Amino acid sequence: MGISIQCRNLRKSYDGKVEAVRGLDLDIHEGECFGLLGPNGAGKTTTIEILEGLLEPTSGSVSILGLNWNTNGRQLRESLGISLQETRLSEKLSVRETIELFASFYRHPRPSGEVLELLELGEKEDSWVGKLSGGQRQRLAVATALVANPKILFLDEPTTGLDPQSRRKLWEIISNFQRAGGTVLLTTHYMDEAERLCDRLAIIDHGQVIAAGSPSELIDRLGGHHVVEFSAGGNLSGDGLQWSTLPDVESVRADNGLICLTVRKAHLTIPALLEMLEWRNLELLHLSTRQASLEDVFVRLTGRHLREE
Repeated sequence: MGISIQCRNLRKSYDGKVEAVRGLDLDIHEGECFGLLGPNGAGKTTTIEILEGLLEPTSGSVSILGLNWNTNGRQLRESLGISLQETRLSEKLSVRETIELFASFYRHPRPSGEVLELLELGEKEDSWVGKLSGGQRQRLAVATALVANPKILFLDEPTTGLDPQSRRKLWEIISNFQRAGGTVLLTTHYMDEAERLCDRLAIIDHGQVIAAGSPSELIDRLGGHHVVEFSAGGNLSGDGLQWSTLPDVESVRADNGLICLTVRKAHLTIPALLEMLEWRNLELLHLSTRQASLEDVFVRLTGRHLREE
């Protein structure tokens, strides 16, 4: 596969003091859905705005479809569809008028009726934008990106505010765009969305990529396939070293009053854990086990949950 988006040693600083992006490298292949995840303030938004041509990097190189923004700006804008997290649209235009307005910006747009049908906005085509629900506005924002008939789709938090049914519909639209050969760069605060849609992803913190790969690869690198979570009466602080001596434990962390053990074979860890609690005369208050997830990878690498402010 060719490379749709590439950046090398990308840096962006403000006033020569705040360095938002610090030598970031990315390769995003044609036809893949690539996720960009990171805590607030990690440099994720700055990186995306540079790739979209909205910001100039302080240094480093950016290549989009083999072109660069300095010499091929008009050509690149024809090839990109962008849906921002908050797209401000004229509230006194109808849905159809809004899509036709955006279609007029491009030489070869998709037919407005086709986009209306695709986003299930046909029944609302004559409604003012100001009368739409939050979910309908979000779908309209994605429609304004798709009407460009783009080769690359930038989606910043595309399902925020959507009900579960609308989220899944949008997932289907994104997957269909990808299957038709389009490339997707996605940011999201929903880990299930990232695991479902992304072929590969990069986790960014402090302006640098700290981990990259497919969701399954990143979970495997965590060092375990299961997470055992428990709480017990008494003071468990500072006990990480002791819990790490249990059979098959790869890592230990505290999270919202729970002790979380990443393990490969939960059936070996849990009996030994119960024995240790009994030996220490500690009352078990909670015990659960689940599959390790992308959220566990994110917390271990950044020390925070993705949705934390």
